Parts: sequence; structure tokens; C-alpha cells
Amino acid sequence: MDGPLPASRLDDASSATGFYFTDHMRRLCADICSRLPELDHIDLDRIAIAFCQARKRVAHGMYASLTPMRFEGGSLHTRRQGGSFTVQRLYSSNGTEMLYILSFYLPRFQDCCFHEKLVTILHELWHIGPNFDGDLRRHPGRCYAHTHSEKEYDARMREHVDRWLTLGGPDDLCGFLRYSFDELQQRFGPIYGDKISHPKLIPSSYSH
Repeated sequence: MDGPLPASRLDDASSATGFYFTDHMRRLCADICSRLPELDHIDLDRIAIAFCQARKRVAHGMYASLTPMRFEGGSLHTRRQGGSFTVQRLYSSNGTEMLYILSFYLPRFQDCCFHEKLVTILHELWHIGPNFDGDLRRHPGRCYAHTHSEKEYDARMREHVDRWLTLGGPDDLCGFLRYSFDELQQRFGPIYGDKISHPKLIPSSYSH
């Protein structure tokens, strides 16, 4: 039986004063999904939102990532190197199984400009498959994640961001994105949130 993947927080949220980053990000993502019909298939209750600490404070590198908890077509199993594997499961505190992990790399993500942060969020949310089955959205061709051009992919995400802002994306939800990491910390105090270990592949006895 697969063991649950542990989740933790940088600080104790029950007593910490400061800025609960992943909670604010969840509320923002929920609003984005509610206003853009192309994302109304997303159930935020089955998405774990976490942050990772970037090893080096440099502008280049990963800003965010989406980890699917299923394989192609929503399958629980995959074949690799002649063997069958499944992925370690992740559950919420109430026992709901998570289908995706959406992670943000701090402070790098928070040090981007406001609009690029929103584009990054849309970029990752768009990867969630339309069937919401734990698999990624798969585009035709070899580059199924970003189509043939990641540049064009992000240009499309900028259009979605502009539309969300036009539809009334509330500043009280996205206002924290206007600050750099240091500015956010200076304004609200310590920045904390949920941290989740990367899920592991586990050998499985499943046979196709």
C-alpha cells in the first residue's frame, strides 16, 4: 500500500505572525479559475499549493512548477525500463487525495515583476488537463506540454492575464504580487507556507 506524502510548513501557522504565502496564493488561484471559463474544470480542493526555497537568489531558474500525480490518461501506473511504477500519494488533512502539486520557488518567484508573476501562475494552471484526472494538458506533437513554441504559449498566457484583470481581478487578492520578496517581508513579517516533498515513483505489481 502506498504511503502518504508528508506535507509541512516552514513555520507553525497556528502561532506564526507574518505572511502565509500559500494560503494567499490559493485564494488568488481560485479567483482566476472562477473568472476564466477555460479553467473552470479545476478543483482547487484537489490541488496542493506549496513553496520551495530556491537554492540561489538569482533571477534565472525555475519560478514555479506543476507536478501531476497521475500518468497519461489519468492512469495510476506507468511502465519504465521494463517495470511497472506508481506515484506516491498525497492527501489533505481531511483525507482528500491531491491530483496535482503547484509549487512556487521563493524568493525567485516573488522577485519577478507583477505581470510576469501572473503569467507564471496562468502558465502552470493551464498545464492542468481538461479532464482534471491528474494528468497534464497534452498538446499535439512531441512538445506536448508547451506546444511547438513555449514563447507562443506564454504569449497566450499573457492574453489570459489581461482578460482576468479586465474581468475585475481584485487587487486585494493579487496585491501581494506587487511586492518583491524583501518588500513583502518588510511589510508583513516572516513569509511562511506549506512545503511538500517531491513525490517518489514506487515499484508496482500492476501489469498491463
